[in-house]
Amino acid sequence: MIGIFDSGIGGLSVWQKVFELLPEEDYVYFADSRYCPYGLKTDDFIAGRAQRIAQFLADKGADVIIVACNTATAAAIDTLRNGFSIPFVGMEPAIKPAILETKTGVVGVLATAVTFTGRLYHNTLAQYTAGEDIEVIEQVGYGLVEAVEQGKVDAPETVELLHSYIDPMLEAGADHIVLGCTHYPFLTAEIEKIVAGRASVVNPAGAVARQAAKLYHPVRKGSGRLEFYSSGTFTAGAGNLIGSVCKGHTYCLNSNIIL
Repeated sequence: MIGIFDSGIGGLSVWQKVFELLPEEDYVYFADSRYCPYGLKTDDFIAGRAQRIAQFLADKGADVIIVACNTATAAAIDTLRNGFSIPFVGMEPAIKPAILETKTGVVGVLATAVTFTGRLYHNTLAQYTAGEDIEVIEQVGYGLVEAVEQGKVDAPETVELLHSYIDPMLEAGADHIVLGCTHYPFLTAEIEKIVAGRASVVNPAGAVARQAAKLYHPVRKGSGRLEFYSSGTFTAGAGNLIGSVCKGHTYCLNSNIIL
């Protein structure tokens, strides 16, 4: 079984990519919706939540755990790897391919505040910008996680927020926009409209899925079943989004799990 967790439903964007590679495996997903969003919470709080959730997933039988949350990866991935015997796959903004492929020398990154302070992000940034004439425009996506959690992916107020974040990047010459939060791929359609072909939108979920597939060595094949747990409840909009993502899949939804 493959375990996946996020602060909310955003990690389903990663689950979709993993399922494309491993459709016959079983999955257990935990959305920490009671405490979503993680973006402005302390590292210690996030690390504590991550450890509890990882233990829950391990107890459910997960053989590998994907931390499908950039913020939780930044705050807790080292602690998780030191505290458990099973492998963990984390997230980080896909700035490496963006920096390597940019033609204008300007890359935009949309992420949470904690992600921008993370070791992985800074190490990658330092490695691939050293000696290069590269400008990286960092923008915290305030309000975007909440919009996705409420199912308001194409609401006027969400589109207005996206414009306020992305338009300045485009005006500065960015030809790559990196999505540094797993909630943001659910906004891709609206982001693509804003970008209008002027920049590539970079989603790291595919690379994370490939890494998870390398680490996962199943004892037996499953049925592609998804067990979905949440520490909170969902709005009608979020429920509709979950239903849309999981349509055609076998899944069960369990809310208000106390950890």
